[in-house]
Amino acid sequence: MTKITKAQLRAARALMGWSLEQLGKEAGVGWATVQRLESSKTDLKNAKYETVEKVIDALTRAGIEFIPGGVRKAGFDAEDEEWSVS
Repeated sequence: MTKITKAQLRAARALMGWSLEQLGKEAGVGWATVQRLESSKTDLKNAKYETVEKVIDALTRAGIEFIPGGVRKAGFDAEDEEWSVS
């Protein structure tokens, strides 16, 4: 599994313009699960591997690339479509 952060998950969802519900539907998990993964109270290391993988796969299928320190939408000018997270 690609090592990503909660901030990257939030940024990827925002870049896609997806709600919690939409990402949950695309990933085959509940919106509350997505919310917990993105929450500052959750450590991704403690989340179920399969659940995190489903979310990453859904975002990747939609064209999101996880890059060091951020995310970008594949096929777009990186300057316009790249988000850094801190």
